[in-house]
Formats: sequence, C-alpha cells, structure tokens
Amino acid sequence: MKKKTSYIMISLALLAGILISGCSKNDANETQPAEIKIAAASDLAVAFKDIGPLFEKETGAKVTFSFGSSGQLADQIENGAPFDIFAAANISFVDQLKEKDLIIPESQTTYAFGRIGISTLAKRPLLVETLDDLQKPEVKKIAIANPEHAPYGLAAKQALEAAGIWDQIEGKLVYGRNISDTLTFIETGNAEAGIIALSLHREDDLNFHLIDDNMHEPLEQSIAVIKRTKQEKLAKDFIDFIKGPTGKPIMESYGFTIPEGK
Repeated sequence: MKKKTSYIMISLALLAGILISGCSKNDANETQPAEIKIAAASDLAVAFKDIGPLFEKETGAKVTFSFGSSGQLADQIENGAPFDIFAAANISFVDQLKEKDLIIPESQTTYAFGRIGISTLAKRPLLVETLDDLQKPEVKKIAIANPEHAPYGLAAKQALEAAGIWDQIEGKLVYGRNISDTLTFIETGNAEAGIIALSLHREDDLNFHLIDDNMHEPLEQSIAVIKRTKQEKLAKDFIDFIKGPTGKPIMESYGFTIPEGK
C-alpha cells in the first residue's frame, strides 16, 4: 500500500512539474514582443536605422532589417524568405511581386523618391564635379551599383548614357552588389569616384554633387506588405509611420522626397 501511495505521489509531482513548465512557456510567449522583418533597399540603411528604434518605442514591437539590392531581396521573397515588408528602391520590383500574388495589393504605396550624385573622398585632392569629369585620366576606377538588380545602379547607367560617356568610361567601372557596397569602394580608395544615393552621403567624409534627375528614370521607391505575413496590421503601421509626422522628417533629412497622399 505504501509503495502504491509513493507511485501516486511521484506521478502527481511529475504532472505538476509538466503543468508548471507549460505555464512558464506560455507566459514567456505572451511576454515576447511582436516582431516584423523588413527587407529594405540599401539606400535606406541609414534612415531606417534611425526610424526603427522610434517605431519600436511607440509600438513595443521589434523591428529587424535586412538591407540589400532590391532585385536580390525580391528574389529572396519569391523563394520564401520570411519577410513581412518589402521596401524597394524602385517600384518595378514590388510590381513584379504583385503580379506573382506575393504582396497585399492595397498595402503598396510610393513612400519616397531618391536622388543620385557623384561622390569622391573629401580628403582626396581630386576634382570631380560633373559626369564629364569622370573621363579624367586620374579617375581610374568608378563605382556604381550593379544595374542588373540595383535601381540606383540602373539610374547611374542611364545618367552616364544620357551624358554620352557610357562607352568611354565603361572600362573603368566597378560594380557594387548594392549602393552600400558602391560607397565602400569609394571609402576604401578602391575607386576614385562613384555614383551613390544622396541618402548615404556624409558631408564630413565625402564630396557630393547631385546629378540632374532628368538624366535618369525617377527613383520611385515602393513599399508593400508581404502576403504571407502574420503581422499584417503591424506591418501596415510601419508603412504609415515612415510617411507620418515622426518618420517623414527623418526621411527628408536624408534627401528623400516624400510624396503626399500616396
């Protein structure tokens, strides 16, 4: 009888332990903040890193960014990457995902227009202010983002073609995977000059000269919620946030033009 009672007591203790453990796991899950994962074009790296913590503070949610070229990020989304939002540097890549039924159509909006310019290291005694200056013999390497999948690289190519110098300088070109990589070529001295996003320009380190935006197709930057998200409302809130009273001034401070009513 005593042995049977002991078995019963041990069984009850084990059951209690399992119940307590289960409750603890549920409590832990309940206290974890909601999270959104954002695939964002590299030109947004600085601005979004400023905006992210402010959105987290306002909502209590966690924001995780993955920066890269718009084309490569779009490919990742097509292949099932677990993103909730896609912020592209060009509307075409979001449109492609819409055609494949991978975004929530009504969530798509133009959130910014970007600009490009010619950049050199401030400490380098090299005067490059116009596209024609890129033909100077002392400019041995020119960095642009890969125009095959980076909208800012495509805009750079279009501007060079419009200036009539693409064929003359094509042999000097080095290609970054995205616009951040392109900036690295300049910062490390591996290219004497480059064409980068205004949003990545830092006055203390770089010389920068805007390129006339009539020389390339508009850099209309589009954003949308990915259809398979489990955080649709939070994702839509983030899109509203970057165009709202907190996010808009930050975006504008990095040279983006924020459209009204889109």
